[in-house]
Amino acid sequence: MRKNVFFFLLLGVLSATCWAENIVRPGLWEVKTRSDLLALVPHIPAEQMEQLNRLVKQYGLEMPQIHNGAATSQVCITPEMAKQDVPTYFYDNQSGCTVKDAARTGNRYQIALTCDNPQFKGNGYAEGTFTNPESFTGRTEFDGVVQGAPINSHADTIGQWVSERCELAQPFR
Repeated sequence: MRKNVFFFLLLGVLSATCWAENIVRPGLWEVKTRSDLLALVPHIPAEQMEQLNRLVKQYGLEMPQIHNGAATSQVCITPEMAKQDVPTYFYDNQSGCTVKDAARTGNRYQIALTCDNPQFKGNGYAEGTFTNPESFTGRTEFDGVVQGAPINSHADTIGQWVSERCELAQPFR
């Protein structure tokens, strides 16, 4: 279960940050991802949560705050990231995932990806809409296998621009 939660956190953060298109305001963003899997986090034993934290750090991420089935994280969008039409580098060579297809029409985006690494294998899909340069909503789905266990999951994500300065969060690697 902890591997499933980790993957979902990773996929949510990755897909949330991939929305840094040229209609996005650079700076510090708060991203909240809600899913049924995240609601299970309070039931994970402390030792397994420690292992999960170490695994998340291996991917260059920090474990977000998780409360009431939602993970809240701070994400720094640099000016360079904000200029990209569809920043596929968030998926390419990140956590063993590669972008199969990425498109943007106006303020909407769609991304299809394939993940193939020792932790998880499968296909994912992210879509969303920027309501303005300082907020977005989106949905991510993944169908595959995590640590040998089949998983079919989805998450709903909202993001809100917070500040021009990214002192609280590092740019996504």
